[in-house]
Parts: sequence; structure tokens; C-alpha cells
Amino acid sequence: MRGWVPKAAPASTVEITSTSVQCGDVIQVGGQPCRVTDLVQLPRGAKQLLFESGELLTMHTGTRLVAVRVQRRR
Repeated sequence: MRGWVPKAAPASTVEITSTSVQCGDVIQVGGQPCRVTDLVQLPRGAKQLLFESGELLTMHTGTRLVAVRVQRRR
């Protein structure tokens, strides 16, 4: 996912939690942008995020991250 740039779609920086994270969100982890491709609901409101790279990240209810979200055209 190197050099990922949204094509002609407006993007915004948003704070995300386990309840607001969406597929397509791009989160920077260890200096690398990681796009969320799948979400799995876990007990107690936590979510497991699967990235394009195959890596996993678990967000608990108190986790707050900043992500880039591309606005979907309607």
C-alpha cells in the first residue's frame, strides 16, 4: 500500500473508536499507512481490525485513533 493516495475523492481526518471505525479507514501504525479491510466484533465492545497487509489490530472500547476517511460519493 505504499504511496496510497485517494483518487479524486475528498478525504478527511477523523478520530475513530471501536464503535465508529469503518472498512476503508486508513490508520498509520508504526509510520506505515494501513487500510482496514474487515472488522470482527469482539466481546465487551472491542473490534478486531484486519488490514490489507494481513496484520490484525484489536481496538478496545477506550482506544482512540486518528484515521483518514475517504468520503464516499453518492
